[in-house]
Amino acid sequence: MTTAMGLTTAAGQERQLTHAPHGHVLTNVNVWSPDGQWIVYDVRSADSIFDGARIEQVNVGTGEIRRLYEAKDGARCGAATCHPADGRVVFIHGPENPTADWSYAMTRRRGALVDARRPGEVRPLDAMNYAPPFAPGALRGGSHVHVFSGDGQWVSFTYEDDVLARFAAVAPDGDPNQRNVGVAVPDGPVRVARTHPRNHDGDYFSVIVTRTVTHPRPGSDDISRAYEEGWVGRAGYARPDGTRQKRALAFLGNVTAADGREHAEVFVVDLPDDLTRTGAAPLEGTAARRPAPPQGVVQRRITFTADRAFPGVVTAPRHWLRCSPDGTSIAFLMKDDAGVVQLWSVSPNGGTPRQVTRNPTGVASTFTWSPDGRHIAHLMDGSVCVTAMVDGRTHRLTPRRTGDEAPLPHACVFAPDGKSIAYTRNVAEGASSFAQVFVVPHSFP
Repeated sequence: MTTAMGLTTAAGQERQLTHAPHGHVLTNVNVWSPDGQWIVYDVRSADSIFDGARIEQVNVGTGEIRRLYEAKDGARCGAATCHPADGRVVFIHGPENPTADWSYAMTRRRGALVDARRPGEVRPLDAMNYAPPFAPGALRGGSHVHVFSGDGQWVSFTYEDDVLARFAAVAPDGDPNQRNVGVAVPDGPVRVARTHPRNHDGDYFSVIVTRTVTHPRPGSDDISRAYEEGWVGRAGYARPDGTRQKRALAFLGNVTAADGREHAEVFVVDLPDDLTRTGAAPLEGTAARRPAPPQGVVQRRITFTADRAFPGVVTAPRHWLRCSPDGTSIAFLMKDDAGVVQLWSVSPNGGTPRQVTRNPTGVASTFTWSPDGRHIAHLMDGSVCVTAMVDGRTHRLTPRRTGDEAPLPHACVFAPDGKSIAYTRNVAEGASSFAQVFVVPHSFP
């Protein structure tokens, strides 16, 4: 049957997996174990509040709950994602023994690794170096939403620099702290001097791969912020000349249009095989300058939307750029000429973006691709939906819910076999309600 919106609709077959009197938060991608039997989550009270102290997983078949890690000494943790092949889970870890002058913040968080086969044993992903001397391969601030590459070798994240944020008052001519995108590679360990009480070593070598500027030139490709990144394909993408770029990230970059207004565009950064070589400036940065990308990194603008009725990639709903498994299409959200948020796609080589959906109601969440690259799962009109990428048809999988009962917009994640989608929605528990983990079968041909 069809709804008033003209959506194809399936009977609601959603299944609640968790039933605890506290919140459950799914990350926007890679929440399923490689075998599809477990879904990993954290126990924050809400996606926007970093107050959870545990990383857990639930068995999709039995509902069994396993605790993978519990933070100690007042630390908090969250935003967990799975390795594509082994049992490792990577997540955000906040400071232990937080104090009034050093607590969780965008510049004060790090990546941590736990193996589901050895719960409780946590390893530091990135080294942190909050005071000089600064070491190549170490960060000086907060890393966020860590995601393994398709081959499981590298990890992407967004980054904010605590050194620049703190030193701004004494180095007014220095770089300001700006969000950037980074990558951690298994070329560690990285060891840092103990010149700051919060310094620590890390297992991976971490670098910043995007380049922002303090004052973007109007009408140029300069950006003041790089964020919401996603790996391009499971194994990169094919260039027009037939050669292959092995690893690349798509991300949003904030540009300044010729009229002075700021908006987000799609960018791609092509990554060399070796991220440990110094480029035009120190990888580790200085007290007054942000860390620089490695040698061989190439940053390119993909979309040019300043002349549209509604310029730019939308940032509400918040979403991360996600690329088809074969690396041919980067999906993003942008308003059509009527102001409705639609799914769009563009090649990592550039070109004219393609409008995928033409629905009267806008896409309302983050999204993921099916493993075969044929569909995207997302929320719309209070339901979990899937859209066929070949023709833009949208299919409703769960009943329409509104208000506090609607699915939450933070995650809509395909299983590794493409047969199910994980998401969260609030469920009443006495006088309160808490976000619980659900799955629904994917039944759109």
